[in-house]
Amino acid sequence: MLFAVDAHAIGSRLTGNEVYIRNLLAAIAELPGCWDLIAYISRPQAETWLPGRVRRARVSANPFVRLGIDMPRLLRCHRPSLLHVQYTAPLDCPVPVVVTIHDVSFLEHPEFFPAWRARQLRLTVRRTVARAAHVLTGSEFSARAIARHYPHCAHRVTVIPHAAAAVFRPVARETAVSYVRSRFGIADPFLLSVGDLQPRKNQLGLVEAFAELLRLMPTSQLRLVLAGKATPYANRVRAAARRLGVAEHVHFLGYVGDDDLLYLYSACELFVFPSWYEGFGIPLLEAMACGAPVACSNRAALPEVADAAALFFDPADMGQMVRVLRDLLAEEDLRARMKRLGMQRAAQYSWRRTAEQTLAVYCRVAGAALRLRAAEPSAVNVQRE
Repeated sequence: MLFAVDAHAIGSRLTGNEVYIRNLLAAIAELPGCWDLIAYISRPQAETWLPGRVRRARVSANPFVRLGIDMPRLLRCHRPSLLHVQYTAPLDCPVPVVVTIHDVSFLEHPEFFPAWRARQLRLTVRRTVARAAHVLTGSEFSARAIARHYPHCAHRVTVIPHAAAAVFRPVARETAVSYVRSRFGIADPFLLSVGDLQPRKNQLGLVEAFAELLRLMPTSQLRLVLAGKATPYANRVRAAARRLGVAEHVHFLGYVGDDDLLYLYSACELFVFPSWYEGFGIPLLEAMACGAPVACSNRAALPEVADAAALFFDPADMGQMVRVLRDLLAEEDLRARMKRLGMQRAAQYSWRRTAEQTLAVYCRVAGAALRLRAAEPSAVNVQRE
């Protein structure tokens, strides 16, 4: 059997979407079996991320061309058993669709999106879910949200958790601190947060809490490091840092690759994830796998993913956020405990397990399609008789 995957996100710096499909393809390629994978990619740099077992074909980076022309043409040429997409399938798709929906924030919190983007996702995801043979998501939280908004597909949703990539592992603190100082010019101690700068990630709330933390710890040399792709929202975060008088303590790194993230996670005093809404939250597990103590929001899927391996705060309560951060910074024993619990929690997730479960869904969907096609001639003959 041949399985096709829309992998246009690889090389696009689409963060969560890219991390998911890149690691999933790599893990599936290591599994035994009589099947083939073909990835539809849009950028030359995607070639370096794909394992040799995965075939590849180029599609346009323009979503209208990719979904409207290129993929329908390639699907008819390659004739795979199914197509796996994230959120949106081609307009004309001649094969069964498996769709991964990481979250439905565009429905539950449209205020976090430009109006045109929320409207577009509402339309295209609704159409994709309606015709999908199966829906995948990373958490029970997201599965419940999908079932609320698309009740007709609730029986076709499977939860398959994600994981941290194997590259994320503990690095000796001295080595990590030296690397971060040399690579980015940032001295320790620092707090780290990872994610595109956008309203949903709540970097604005984090900067406000950080300013209050410095006010309570006036002799501290603490810094805040924000690693994530800049967006127009970044201007608001920078302006807040200036207004609060902490601009010189806040470092904006932009998009950071895994090789650098490894050292940032290992060098930070603690990792902070203040998001309003996450369907999973892979950076949590990346930080834990590197031994960083974690403080995070108590919203959406984050308590499910982190379990007892993080200290939680309400992102709407700045005082609570500050208290949690201050406690972690002040208590070495607490940091050591959270580090140990975090590493144990991250080890419970595996991309190999994710790949095995995803491949099982592929085979189930492909098998159902084969049985349906095998039954069609009989149905035609009965009608003729």
